[in-house]
Order: sequence, then structure tokens, then C-alpha cells
Amino acid sequence: MTRLALDPSGLLGEFYISFRIPTAVLTAALVIKLPSIIRLWRDPLLRAVGGLLLLACAVFVFCTPSTIAGVNRLTGVPNISAPWCYSLITAFCGSCLLLIITWRNGLSDRSAATRRATRWVITVYSGVIAALWTLFLLADAPEERLRDLDTYYATTPFMREEILLYLLAHCAACLITSRLVWNWVRAEGLDAWLRWGLKLLGAGYVLNLIFDAAKLTAVTARWCGRDLDWLSTDLAPPVAALSAIVIAAGFILPHAGQYLRDRWRIRLAHRELRPLYRLMRAASGDGVPFVLRATPELRLTRRETFIRDVLLPLARHLDTGLGRRSYDAALGLGHPPERARALAAAVSILDAVGAGARTPAPPGPATGPDTTGLLQEIGAVSRALRRPGDIEAVRARATAPAPATAPAKSVAAHE
Repeated sequence: MTRLALDPSGLLGEFYISFRIPTAVLTAALVIKLPSIIRLWRDPLLRAVGGLLLLACAVFVFCTPSTIAGVNRLTGVPNISAPWCYSLITAFCGSCLLLIITWRNGLSDRSAATRRATRWVITVYSGVIAALWTLFLLADAPEERLRDLDTYYATTPFMREEILLYLLAHCAACLITSRLVWNWVRAEGLDAWLRWGLKLLGAGYVLNLIFDAAKLTAVTARWCGRDLDWLSTDLAPPVAALSAIVIAAGFILPHAGQYLRDRWRIRLAHRELRPLYRLMRAASGDGVPFVLRATPELRLTRRETFIRDVLLPLARHLDTGLGRRSYDAALGLGHPPERARALAAAVSILDAVGAGARTPAPPGPATGPDTTGLLQEIGAVSRALRRPGDIEAVRARATAPAPATAPAKSVAAHE
């Protein structure tokens, strides 16, 4: 424990995060978004999301020591991976700003300020990338460094400026993006899943600022003749990996949360219709055929269609008088109007099912009372069928005989 306390690199080595983990998470986020990006390619917001995730994946693929060494060997130029990786990081920074500008302003905002901000970001960060390659061509960096290039060449002419330039560009983008995201989180009317996704994005960009602080501190220490290389080689990489994981989760959460919420609502609606579906199946003697590969949406649609198709022929057996009395009875029992309508409809349908079983339907088109409202409220009726006790209480009160009126008594005058 004492050795780890005196050796920060050894302590941080215990918390090492492989770059494969953020790469896998970012790839998963890109795969989730890819169908929407392809289908709605003209949407600038989706293009910005796709570009950002693709660049983030590229950063972690090309910034691993093994890939750095492979690119250097492939080109035959020592440390050619440095401007390449710096360019990817800078492009990622620019894409973050473009995403926030597009996302925050929305598709309908085509103001001059928005277009000017977009052009400014593209121009500035393209210029930074061009400057990075120019500085590398002017620098003398013959010795290959796979992990500590930032600190090893921190005092080398032109490489010094290149390292400082990419760090400042990255830091500025993270500061601006983080500020915009946290301001957006406080806005009113946001979906809960979007708000949590933005919080994760904000936390990810704060972690990026910690990465920049560690790198800049280590480089500045080199300028002052001190050795704090562990900040750059051992602290910054796991912070960057953790930041990528959090940012990817920020992109995944709104999409996944909305998807799961929609699936849950569909399954809940399907389950909610089960009592009415069973009643209609008993009335018709048939049901919805089972389809193995049917989606939840299709199963819900098929169940709703079956219920409505069976309700239509039952319309001729509906007793409108019983429905009115049942509604009044439900109100008299203290049920609110919406619940009273559902209970009255349930009583009428149960009565119609019994009447249909006793009296076969005559040939010809079905005629009867208007069932438009009933067909639109099958969910409420099905929920009412889950409480047979309430239905029986309403039926008993609706079918109870009216109290007899006492006959008037003639009064004879007695003298």
C-alpha cells in the first residue's frame, strides 16, 4: 500500500480501462442509431450524431499503442500517428460543437446566427487540423513513442506547439459543449429520458476536461523541468475511456429509454384488453390465430381488431335503456363519470352476450344503436371487467324494480 501511494502510476494501473471497452460501447451506440441515420439521411441532427460516434470510435481505435505502432510501420514515418490521432481528436471536438448547435436549435431554426456558428466551427477546426500537419512536417521527432509522446516531445520545437494546439482546441470544445449541455438540462419541458441523457453527456464532457487538465499539467511540468508524466500516461487514458463510455451512454439512454417505454405501453395495452378479449372470444367461439413472429404492435392491433369485429354484430342486442340505467346506477354508487360509462358499457355488453346466446342473430346486416363511443373505449371497458364485484353492484341497482307508488286514500267526511 505504501509503494502504491508513492507511485501514482502503479496506483492508477490498478484502475486501468482497456480502450476496447469504450470502443465497444461507442460502436453499440452507433449501431443503435444507424438504422435511423440511413433511413433519415437528410436529417442534419442524425448525420451529426452519426459523425460524432464514428469519429469517437476512430479515436479509440487509432489511439491504442498497437494501432499507433502499426500505422507508423505501414507509412515508414516515425510518429506519423501523432498528427493523425490529434486530427481525429480535433475533428471529434468540432463534431461535438456541431451536434450541440444542430440539436439545440432544431431543424426549424435556419437563422443567420446558426449558419454563422456552423461555418465558424468548421472553419476553425479545419484550420487547426491543417496546422497540426504543418507543425508535424516542420518538427524533428525521429524516435517512436507509443505512450508518452506528449511529454517526451513537450519541449521539442514545433512538436511543442502541435501538442499544445490540439490540447487547447480539445479543451475549448469541451468547455463550450459542456456549458451548452448543462444550460439545456435546466430547460423546461424536456422528456425525462432526454434530460438524463443530457446529464450523462455533460458528465462525459466534464471528464474530458479532467483529461485536458492532466495532459496540460504534465506538459507544463516538462517545460518547468519537472516530471509529472504519470498524469499523461497513466491518468489521462482511463479518464478518456470513462468519458467515452459516459458520452455513449448519454446518446444511448434517450433512444433506449423511449424504445423500452413504448414497448412497455404496448404490452400493457395488450394485457389490459385481455378480459374483454376473452369475453368476445367466448361470444364468437373463435379467437385471434397465434403468429410466432408477430411483433408486439401487430399483436395489439390484431386483438383490438378482433374485439371490434365481434362487438359490431352484438350491437343489435345492446339494450340502450339498460345502459342508461346502469350509468345512473354507477353514478349513484359514487363512481366518477368516466368509470361509470365503462361500467355501464360492461353491463350492456354482458347482457348483449347473454341475449345473443339465447337469440340467434337474424340474417342480414347488423342494425342497432350507435357503437362509435363503445368501440373507442374498449380499454376502459376491459379494465372495468376486471372488477366483477362493481359490475354486479351496478347491474343489481340498474335492474332493481322501481318502488311502488302508494295509492291516494280518499278521506270520507264524517258528520
